[in-house]
Amino acid sequence: MKKIVKYSSLAALALVAAGVLAACSGGAKKEGQAASKKEIIVATNGSPRPFIYEENGELTGYEIEVVRAIFKDSDKYDVKFEKTEWSGVFAGLDADRYNMAVNNLSYTKERAEKYLYAAPIAQNPNVLVVKKDDSSIKSLDDIGGKSTEVVQATTSAKQLEAYNAEHTDNPTILNYTKADFQQIMVRLSDGQFDYKIFDKIGVETVIKNQGLDNLKVIELPSDQQPYVYPLLAQGQDELKSFVDKRIKELYKDGTLEKLSKQFFGDTYLPAEADIK
Repeated sequence: MKKIVKYSSLAALALVAAGVLAACSGGAKKEGQAASKKEIIVATNGSPRPFIYEENGELTGYEIEVVRAIFKDSDKYDVKFEKTEWSGVFAGLDADRYNMAVNNLSYTKERAEKYLYAAPIAQNPNVLVVKKDDSSIKSLDDIGGKSTEVVQATTSAKQLEAYNAEHTDNPTILNYTKADFQQIMVRLSDGQFDYKIFDKIGVETVIKNQGLDNLKVIELPSDQQPYVYPLLAQGQDELKSFVDKRIKELYKDGTLEKLSKQFFGDTYLPAEADIK
């Protein structure tokens, strides 16, 4: 009888031990699954508002929240944002330090040759901004001999450099700066240069938030789709497929429209047919 009791006790202990091992094994598996997620580092220079800005020490804005929505509940990727200078965004993509970038980026042929464009997430046409009391600039035909401030390698800088190449007899005056867009707009308002070309949403947001009531906005014609895109490093084809699929889903379920209204005050979305 004692032997039976002894063996029964040993069997019970073995079952308990097996249960503990199974529980530990299950826990280790879950930890391993979390650890196996790939960290996606997204670069940005932290502006312009309302696309990207800091609030209470945290990055937010339309593009930031769209990226968070893209990777929300992903069992494969974790997302991390890293703030850097404008030039550092592209240098980091080139060096594979960053997987992806968001920075109110429009399409250019030069970028398309070096990077991967994800599906567009916003529509944002460029406009011309001048002081209200300046009647000498009504369109791009009037910027010859006039001055502006640009950040090197931005779309507007390249656009104006191309303009100067075609108008060598009367080029526009380009003053290069590392200032952010808000600072540039304040200097335009103070009369330190004559005009600025930038995206409509960013311009209207800064004029309103900074109280720059002495500035006016002039619409510009465009022969290209003025869209805003996430940009990915070369070789990130699998990630691009994931991002494109999620952007389509966020468009269809209304998330993009909700975020657009939250940050822009209206719907500034690409045509559904262009989200491929």
